[in-house]
Amino acid sequence: MAIDERLLKSVIAEVLKEMSKSSAAADEVSGDNIVLTEIGDAPKGTDPNEVVLGLAPAFGESQTTNILGIPHGAIVKEIVAGLEEEGVKCRIVKVYRTSDVSFIAHDAAELSGSGIGIGIQSKGTTVIHQKDLPPLSNLELFPQCPLIDLDTYRAIGKNAAQYAKGESPNPVPVRNDQMARPKYQALSAVLHIKETEHADRDKAPKALKVEFK
Repeated sequence: MAIDERLLKSVIAEVLKEMSKSSAAADEVSGDNIVLTEIGDAPKGTDPNEVVLGLAPAFGESQTTNILGIPHGAIVKEIVAGLEEEGVKCRIVKVYRTSDVSFIAHDAAELSGSGIGIGIQSKGTTVIHQKDLPPLSNLELFPQCPLIDLDTYRAIGKNAAQYAKGESPNPVPVRNDQMARPKYQALSAVLHIKETEHADRDKAPKALKVEFK
């Protein structure tokens, strides 16, 4: 059966409308709004005690929560807290050239003084990467974003910090739910399409000033 393009667009519009409502409600309750201000091109770091967190093109702006409605501000806070608990600093950049989380994380790793980077898509999919690895390889991949909670984001920060210090941590435990993919597949695809609309392959990674409201 042929798919009616107008019907498909209306369904997508309704999904995004509902997400916008839940996003506003979540931010109002949690107080974890995030404000990102570009402060120039992101330089390559020289501090071996830093990890760079690379945000996807729409993160914290046209999209403000992950696929479950967790505010982006809360997610960033947990990742940063995990890094700081291990005594490692976090530098945050926006990667515009792609919406692919593996390449975002690899770009972050290449900018990092330690050679370790974290990439995160607006929907919540996350990767820990190392600059010397091929882009499509990684240290740890967290593909099922509906199963990542705030405790897991904090653990991701802690593990990235340990890699930066030359340690070999055990992989972050992740939940597994065979029904997560079929349940969230359509929404995940819509969010990825919207993310990709904000990608600009000619735009360099930008250093960010991050504020929480």
